[in-house]
Amino acid sequence: QAIQAINGHTNMSAEEFTNMIFQKIDVNNDGELTLEEFINGVERDKDLMELITKSFDLSNVLKVIQSG
Repeated sequence: QAIQAINGHTNMSAEEFTNMIFQKIDVNNDGELTLEEFINGVERDKDLMELITKSFDLSNVLKVIQSG
């Protein structure tokens, strides 16, 4: 959540984010994601790939730390 806040992606709670990912890529609907499901799902969904890339971009975090 802190990384999302620093990067300006606060429109979705951590729970909403997780639920959205499971809805999109838990192909067998077992409530668990294997690494293979996750990778394949993200590779198939351009919007999800962009969202995850932005959410886990640490460059802004590093700028905040460096600036004190």
